Amino acid sequence: MSTRGSTSGVVYVHSSPSAVCPHVEWAISGVLGGRVDLRWTAQPAAPGQLRAECAWTGDTGSGGRLAKALRAWPMLRFEVTEEPSPGADGERFCFAPGLGLWRGNTSANGDIVVTEDRLRALAASSRGGESFAHRVEELLGAAWDDALEPFRRAGDGAPVTWLHRVG
Repeated sequence: MSTRGSTSGVVYVHSSPSAVCPHVEWAISGVLGGRVDLRWTAQPAAPGQLRAECAWTGDTGSGGRLAKALRAWPMLRFEVTEEPSPGADGERFCFAPGLGLWRGNTSANGDIVVTEDRLRALAASSRGGESFAHRVEELLGAAWDDALEPFRRAGDGAPVTWLHRVG
């Protein structure tokens, strides 16, 4: 039995080549400890690519482990969310080819949270309004949102698989 808290979240695989889909399922299965069979559908924003999403429950920190496992395939576009749980902030991970992995803490309603210390360091190191604004956009993951938004919209109404951690 785990001593960690329990939480939930969602994995959105926005685009994947069909040959990689079984590897994605194996990676998610390895983190959650049970067999995963995702329902893959065509990704209209990237002809020839597939998309899937799954809601999951598991130990606190599973979101980070899922993101780490999925980034092994740099051609994927994905997001992983983890809900806040007692003693742990929520998290959101985004991955896009050419940008790599971005991570942010989230509030109960899903907003990105930037800590006071990070904002103070940003303000101290910025030398102009444009630099400050650009660096705030980086903290909020704006480039990842821009890159993933067409894939998010194309997945509206797609089927969702529900997963639960074994053990």
